[in-house]
Amino acid sequence: MRQESRIKRYFRRSLPVLLVLCVASPAAVFAHDTWLLAQRSEVQPGASATLDLTSGMAFPALDYAIKANRVARASVRLAGKTSPVKTRKSAAHSLRFSAPLPEPGIATICVELAPKMLELTPPKVKEYLDEIAASAEIRQAWETAAQPRHWREEYTKHAKTFVRVGQPSADRSWAEPAGMTLEIVPEKDPTALHSGDELPVRVLRQGKPFPSFPVGLVREGDPHDTVLRTDAEGRATFRLDRAGRWLLRGTDLRRSTKPSLEWESDFTTLTIQVR
Repeated sequence: MRQESRIKRYFRRSLPVLLVLCVASPAAVFAHDTWLLAQRSEVQPGASATLDLTSGMAFPALDYAIKANRVARASVRLAGKTSPVKTRKSAAHSLRFSAPLPEPGIATICVELAPKMLELTPPKVKEYLDEIAASAEIRQAWETAAQPRHWREEYTKHAKTFVRVGQPSADRSWAEPAGMTLEIVPEKDPTALHSGDELPVRVLRQGKPFPSFPVGLVREGDPHDTVLRTDAEGRATFRLDRAGRWLLRGTDLRRSTKPSLEWESDFTTLTIQVR
């Protein structure tokens, strides 16, 4: 009986630790999309937009809270004027931002995180490559890597969304890049979309068009996504067949020249509301 009691006490103490290790395993966290989503897609001038930055596997559910010290840049651009978003606080499943919106227009709000390193075991690599629609060249580079193969990657995440403020008569700043390393730029007003509309986008890397880049589109509540590759000018056009919240996402994975790494990547997301 004493032996049995000691075993029970051991498992009571150990189980929470094991659960934390499972939930916070690098492979699981790494696979998550990270997105920025406004609690209200339309506000009146003078109000503040409240936004949640989270990582998760089931858009738009808030899941994994980003730590505040990982934010490298957070900004809002409204009517052509850009300012930092300084107000942020940790919530249960997200990092919450508050952005003042003093005048009419279409606010472009973006957050970029500091780079972070992660190691993947070989069994996890194929799952990861499938998830991001990696190119044949990337897959071949991994398959032909010298043994023993290692996967050490430094990744950076970029997230963007939009909020409509009052009646934005002449504000087209939404069509301009926000200056992120990897960015999806809409070529149609992202706050005036309706079910059945087409949304043309352009992907930029370091400010230049990114051809043959896989962009995924996911609708809230639907685990299936549509993946299109950009054309020679970095463009792709999606049809938004239903109302609701949508997530566009893409990952630029490439070989690293740094001695301590094999890979580097940038993840980018864009969220929109369709009426």
